[in-house]
Amino acid sequence: MSPRLFAALLVVTLIFRCWLAAVTPITGDEAYFIWWGWRPDWGFYDHPPMIGWWLYALSTVSDAEEWLRLPVIIQPAILALGVIVALRRLAPTLDDEQRYSIGTLVLLAPANVWNIFITTDTPLIYFSVFSGLAWLRAARDDDKTWYLAAGVLLAGAVLSKYFAAILGFAYLVDVLWRRTLRAWGGLAIAYAATLPALALMAWWNAGHCWPNYMFNFINRHTTDTSLSLTTPLLYAVSLLYLLTPPALWLAWRERSILSLRRATNASALRPYGNFSTLSTLAWIPLALFATLSLVKQIGLHWLLAFIPFTLIWIALRLRAVTLRRLCLFFIGFAALHMIAIFAISRLPLETWNKTRIYDGLVLTFEHEAILKELQPYAKDWVLAMDGYSNAVTMSYNARRYFIVFGEASSHARHDDILTDFRTLAGRNILILRKSAPDLAEYQPYFQQVTIDSFMVRGARFWRVKGEGFNYPAYRDGVLASVKRKYYALPHWLPQTACYFCDRYFPGDRCQR
Repeated sequence: MSPRLFAALLVVTLIFRCWLAAVTPITGDEAYFIWWGWRPDWGFYDHPPMIGWWLYALSTVSDAEEWLRLPVIIQPAILALGVIVALRRLAPTLDDEQRYSIGTLVLLAPANVWNIFITTDTPLIYFSVFSGLAWLRAARDDDKTWYLAAGVLLAGAVLSKYFAAILGFAYLVDVLWRRTLRAWGGLAIAYAATLPALALMAWWNAGHCWPNYMFNFINRHTTDTSLSLTTPLLYAVSLLYLLTPPALWLAWRERSILSLRRATNASALRPYGNFSTLSTLAWIPLALFATLSLVKQIGLHWLLAFIPFTLIWIALRLRAVTLRRLCLFFIGFAALHMIAIFAISRLPLETWNKTRIYDGLVLTFEHEAILKELQPYAKDWVLAMDGYSNAVTMSYNARRYFIVFGEASSHARHDDILTDFRTLAGRNILILRKSAPDLAEYQPYFQQVTIDSFMVRGARFWRVKGEGFNYPAYRDGVLASVKRKYYALPHWLPQTACYFCDRYFPGDRCQR
């Protein structure tokens, strides 16, 4: 792949991704993290704070969708260029065509064509990939400076998402494989660099009901976790899509040591220390996810921080002519994605009106019409919804916060931090719903409740209008249940404060 062709592909994909980001409304997850940025803190309910900090910085310039998505829009280009530059030092025997071919695989990896959603995975991918590249450089020479760089970047990944621990574990496996004193020293340096990030998260969580721990290790795992045949199959399909069948087939075909030695790229492997370090970064994380898939469904986005290493590993096993053919497939597959996405974007919204997601699509794409229906209540009523994703989507579009009324789910409970129901006593609250409400569900919490509905693009929405909010009844009927389900902290966790219990149940610690 020539540098000129790579540059053309980079420009084309950037134009496509900018267009896609401009025409795609902000999704629920994105709106949730944008509100983090609009109200920055040292930590947030379910994940570390990095994405909130990034979005805070971006929002000081503009709150437009395409601007807030800028880090993820340019991410494939930055990662591809980073890999190309890193390979100049890591694999100096590769020529420019081979390096740019590997960069092309990273640039055009299937998810990189269409993923324009700004979430916690965005900074995680940046920090993880560049930490891994720094680790490869450190492993080549046992260079303390590069071990430190890998650790500092790993700390950034830790502050992005706790999946960073998987990369840290891969570093440990690599050191166990190499078994040298200098490697152990390098690992100690890298791990030590992450300690300030871990200390920050421990400090913040101890003063905020340990929500990161409760969400990631307890509350989100209340469903059945028995062995399953379906989830490993779904994981295999995800991996097949992200790496593509031709790439996996070529990796299998070139699997033997004999064929590896015959490959023209064999000399390029020497800087990696017998290829073991790159192999560890490429496959240990995916192997861990494979094990986890036996009991849990693995999200496609969970894998994105580790796929670039696997693509590099595959590419370095291939002869130059085979690598060029694989690049041509990636180009064609990317073009197919673009054509399909553009075609789907031209379909009318009503195309999906028989699906379960139609009301959610209308809420996302027709938010102006929905907000117009709520306008008469905007001044004197507290606006709310019954679910977190819908509430923050409307909050972003209205530039006004919609609280979450009701128990909701274990996910995205940052509203528990933001909303103090004590201050709403006696207020009128309007709850917007996508499903028909049960009047009896709301009557205990208001002096008077009425319900009506309206239609937008064939989707029906309901307004539950509660007058005179009864906070004591809501505390005993809803918040007490939330406390039992989501704030039953283990006794061994040290607490300096807990916003939920201190606010609603003073003197009663949030513990089992």
